[in-house]
Amino acid sequence: MDVLAEVLRVSGARGALGVVLKAGGTWGQWLDSYPGAALHVVSRGTMWLHVTGEKPLEVRAGGAVLLSPGTAHGIAGGSSVTMGTCDQKAAVRAIADGSALQLGSAPAQTEVITLHYEQDPEVSTPVLTSLAGPMHVTARENAQLRRTVELLTAELAQPQIGATAAVNSIVDLLLVQFVRAWLARHPEEQSGSWLGAMRDPVVRDALACVHTQPEHPWTTQTLAAATSVSRATLSRHFRSALGQTPGAYVEQWRMDLASVRLRDTDEPVESISGAVGYGSPHAFSRAFRRARGMAPGEYRSRLRK
Repeated sequence: MDVLAEVLRVSGARGALGVVLKAGGTWGQWLDSYPGAALHVVSRGTMWLHVTGEKPLEVRAGGAVLLSPGTAHGIAGGSSVTMGTCDQKAAVRAIADGSALQLGSAPAQTEVITLHYEQDPEVSTPVLTSLAGPMHVTARENAQLRRTVELLTAELAQPQIGATAAVNSIVDLLLVQFVRAWLARHPEEQSGSWLGAMRDPVVRDALACVHTQPEHPWTTQTLAAATSVSRATLSRHFRSALGQTPGAYVEQWRMDLASVRLRDTDEPVESISGAVGYGSPHAFSRAFRRARGMAPGEYRSRLRK
């Protein structure tokens, strides 16, 4: 089981091309917070990321930085540049006609591609929403990511038949490659996030069990046995990596699966309850009401109005 791929699939994490920036001279722009995660990819030159309370971060060509949803931040050509506000109308026009948003003065020395990633609001597993701070990957750390950035740049520079489909596929691929490259670096600052938990082999193996067989009657004891560790060890690793117990995570994931199926299918509640690991519709309804604040049938009706 590729846990990351499965969670991204269920959580509906989908990317969209934002705006392409071309900047030269002295430039800087403060960006409004965006409800989705933002990935800034530097295809040429150097960009400095500014986040309130953080030291300015230099991102060079071929590198990228991912920010959690709602993170207000600025991008600039230097570490101490005074930034203006984002020209929303100019950005919307640039996105609409496929042109680049020009900042500073010509000639352009830096090019930045901004991508946005949203997660299905009905899924509570925090894949992209619990990052402790900006995630940065440099070009030197992952040649595959750098080549994909070059491919995206080429598609945008010379669009051909099927360009929209190609760009959308590359945007989704970039997220996976970015996370893969970041995980390989083992940064300690992301402890407590879902992505950070992927660095812990005990938690990662347990999550693979849960995601492969969500219908299995998992308990802390059976998960510990499946991953060849003690119950105490498993519980300690889960609390350190995710801030919750194994049982709480199992229920959270089952409720996410159930929520998506209730909304997107006509499966009977009885069928869904068994598919996500509950022995009876009554037990499932009780757990669902506890997690979502309403009965499964009411939940389905509300989302389909």
